[in-house]
Amino acid sequence: MKRYLSEPKSHCRLIRATIGLAVALAGVSSDPAYADEDGVSYWLPGRFSSLAAVPAVPGWSMAEVYYHTSVSAFGNAAAAREIRVGRIPANVNVDLNLRLNAQADLVLLNPTYTFATPVLGGQLAIGITGLFGRSAATLDGTLTTAVGPFVTTRTGTLSDSITSVGDLYPQATLKWNAGVHNFMTYLTGDIPVGAYSPTRLANLGIGHGAIDGGGGYTYFNEKAGHEFSAVAGFTYNFKNPDTQYRNGVDFHIDWGASQFLSKQLFVGLVGYYYQQVTDDFGQPPILGGFRSRVVGVGPQIGYLFPVGDLQGYLNLKGYGEFAAENRPAGWNTWLTFSLSPMAPTSTVAPTRRIVTK
Repeated sequence: MKRYLSEPKSHCRLIRATIGLAVALAGVSSDPAYADEDGVSYWLPGRFSSLAAVPAVPGWSMAEVYYHTSVSAFGNAAAAREIRVGRIPANVNVDLNLRLNAQADLVLLNPTYTFATPVLGGQLAIGITGLFGRSAATLDGTLTTAVGPFVTTRTGTLSDSITSVGDLYPQATLKWNAGVHNFMTYLTGDIPVGAYSPTRLANLGIGHGAIDGGGGYTYFNEKAGHEFSAVAGFTYNFKNPDTQYRNGVDFHIDWGASQFLSKQLFVGLVGYYYQQVTDDFGQPPILGGFRSRVVGVGPQIGYLFPVGDLQGYLNLKGYGEFAAENRPAGWNTWLTFSLSPMAPTSTVAPTRRIVTK
């Protein structure tokens, strides 16, 4: 720890900038992972974590993420899939003993450009995230439906998988620094160009557009190596033209806390809370408002290292989920590798700081 405290300020800024790039990925989602319409939301919880609001070093940077998730659901969250793919009429009485299991393995690519010229006294960055990978889902169990005096019981399994590309997710951030305090605002959204079909059990796109915006804060004491970040936002969803279904408004908050053990290594915790705050529109009557909720928490570890004239960064974080409602839940892991410009060796800060009185 003594060695870390003696490092020049330029290295501390480099830590802030590199990790800030890696956690400021444009928002992503994958069909088996999370939910509004049949358990699928635009926002992927865990997108932001430690040092999210810290300004970066100006220039081009690139982050690559391998994301794995394994989730399951019962009751309404499982029935919503069967209704959407047309296996259950939306107007029948349903007695469910269904289980949904889903997995995804995705690769996310996020090029970002950070401007050197201040905007509104802060630092502007724009980027876009694309993804490709595999999504798989299985429904099994017993389904009993009743229409008037007629009762039908069916037991069996439905399975589906797809390997393709997902939607595109542009993002803009504006960040300010005032000593140990850092602030940010962001705007992002979904361009629905990924692989999607309303009759498939598994998809890599969500089938509709979305806009998401919010703000965040990071406390980072460079001398002590203490850090805490939290980013909150709201998602507005547009109507899915294939199903005439529109998800309600979603609220989410991602957080991370870390302690630097040396100039290169840190450990900590990450977490998120996701809550749908308004009802869906166009949902079958048996699902009600179908508001989704989930909470996740887990460990993280990060490591910084030089790559030629660039700065490399590796981070591994994982979440276990609980308190889920109307959405699949389980666990997910993120392995991030990023490359960003080296911080200048002088002690002059690379970004404009807020003048406080």
